[in-house]
Amino acid sequence: MVAAAGVGAVADGVEDPDRGFEAVVIGEPQRVFYDNQFGLVFPLFEHFDVGLWVPEVGGPIDPNSEAHSLIMSVYAGMSRAERRRIQVRVRSAMIAQVEREGRFLGGRPPYGYRLADAGPHRNPALAALGARRHRLELDPRAASVVERIFAMRIAGYGARRIAGALDADGISCPSAHDPARNRHRSAAGWTTGTVLAILGNPRYTGHEVWNKQSKTEVLIDPHNVGLGVRTSMRWNPSEEWVSSSKMAHPAIVNDEEFERAQHTHAIRGERRTYLLKGLLRCALCGRRMEGAWNNGRANYRCHHPHAAHSELPGTISIREDRLLPHLAALLFRATIESRGCITPPSIPRDTNQQATVCRRLGLTLRYDRLAQSLIVGGQQGDIIVRLI
Repeated sequence: MVAAAGVGAVADGVEDPDRGFEAVVIGEPQRVFYDNQFGLVFPLFEHFDVGLWVPEVGGPIDPNSEAHSLIMSVYAGMSRAERRRIQVRVRSAMIAQVEREGRFLGGRPPYGYRLADAGPHRNPALAALGARRHRLELDPRAASVVERIFAMRIAGYGARRIAGALDADGISCPSAHDPARNRHRSAAGWTTGTVLAILGNPRYTGHEVWNKQSKTEVLIDPHNVGLGVRTSMRWNPSEEWVSSSKMAHPAIVNDEEFERAQHTHAIRGERRTYLLKGLLRCALCGRRMEGAWNNGRANYRCHHPHAAHSELPGTISIREDRLLPHLAALLFRATIESRGCITPPSIPRDTNQQATVCRRLGLTLRYDRLAQSLIVGGQQGDIIVRLI
């Protein structure tokens, strides 16, 4: 029996002796194999004795025919060219829709907005199926928070300080405010990255912006190109962003305020040194602990709530002077494990130099508030030093 089906639908079943078909018929070869896919797929069909029929070449593909291989390579090139033409047409149409109409092209609404119905779809066929258009409208509760973030930034507040103030006031972070659209996020609290993303989003000026991110294909393994590529998202430079020429939705901040926020730097006080900056993480949530200067000394804190440990305070903190005396012991043991020998390494006595060695070795320290211990990952397991 000859099965007329797509190659992708049957490629996984060719190993089954009871597959129920003996061959695959390709109705439109110029739309089936893309780039080098024919060279990767056809040996699989040949190995399991499954025929590949292409009416354009007069019947089954002969694996020993150079003419058949050449023709299928041409079809693969045609398929790639058609795919590229479709991409160019779609991209050009979306650019025109954003620039001229300010149309909302889908996706999650930015924090401060919510989706509203904008009537039936403009394509009559899609409208007959019940498809609807959408637009952005203000979310009053979240929009006021965005206004506050921009106001604090213009006043000279840093992103970390803004995040701390919002957490201290009990304001839900974007993923907690709209959990249905943010299932991939932890909703643990405000972060500097969240604040900076809001401050850098020009859609808050009321203009629709598109092409901030794009898909790109990268090799799965550069040393084995036969594995193909995977599609990933990457951020485009701001000069490639597409912005509407007119207002597309209600603005939360005006253009002047947005520009001021981009060029306002945080007001910094006296320069303070944190020896373990970037090295210390919270053992409960895995987040990097932030430096905090209290009572004339350096401290580190994790201000994210830990719902599973109600006996802990909302903010976990540790004094730097309690950690530094144990740094040499951790560094000594971790260095021995990384070398795989028992030769005592040369550990500097200065704590600043010890922290530098930790960074050079790529070590990450974890502070466990429950066990009052300092942990560093080793090749044979975690290395733990009790702080009590």
